[in-house]
Amino acid sequence: MFARALLAPEQDCPEGLFSRNGADPASRFAVYRNNLRSSLINALASGFPVTLQLVGDAFFRGMAGLYVQAFPPVSRLISEYGADFADFIQGFPPAASVPYLADVARLERSRVRAFHAADAPVMDPQSIIAALQQPTGFGDLRLQLHPSLATLSSPYAIIALWAAHQAGTSLSGVDPLHPQSALVVRDGLEVKVFAIDSGMQVFINSLANGRPLDMAMTHALAACTDFAPQQCLRLLISQGAVTHLHIEQKVTP
Repeated sequence: MFARALLAPEQDCPEGLFSRNGADPASRFAVYRNNLRSSLINALASGFPVTLQLVGDAFFRGMAGLYVQAFPPVSRLISEYGADFADFIQGFPPAASVPYLADVARLERSRVRAFHAADAPVMDPQSIIAALQQPTGFGDLRLQLHPSLATLSSPYAIIALWAAHQAGTSLSGVDPLHPQSALVVRDGLEVKVFAIDSGMQVFINSLANGRPLDMAMTHALAACTDFAPQQCLRLLISQGAVTHLHIEQKVTP
């Protein structure tokens, strides 16, 4: 009851509250409720800065306020708040005039998750290259990817829109209806975003799901006939995205 009242501004102060110094409980509760609401909205504004810029501060905070009422925190970690904010935006009718807004929010959320993802030791690039050059067992080679890595596909130009706001450049040259896929990965303490094609995305997702190299390449070529595995592997290796590799031994029946 107390928690519900905190996030419902139309509800009265819960009964039974009192103040040690004799102050009006309703007044103190209203201050506490406002502080909680403001802190959650500010957390969303901090985690989705480009989303905010695309619609303006007033619109964003109004939308975030409704989200806060409907979705209270479920974790003690404020960095985890807003995990489904993009889904909320997708179903928020006033945001329909900015159709790419939800996917930009998904990209920003992927960056937050990448920043807070677990650390993992990165393999030495030369060791990876040496293993890839072995003629035997190449197809059965499995690569384990960094916990921060994620991909995202959108029918909109989410990377161009996001990047334009990083550089403070004009959006006049950005076609928001140009589909883009993104790779998000943390290299050290820096979260990076790369534009990838559909073949790269299928290849990376296949590796992330434990598929061997030959199967991952087959799936990628089916999705994009121009897929270049060397280019994709070079990107993963250069960004410290490979943490382990091994050849899974086949069991003879």
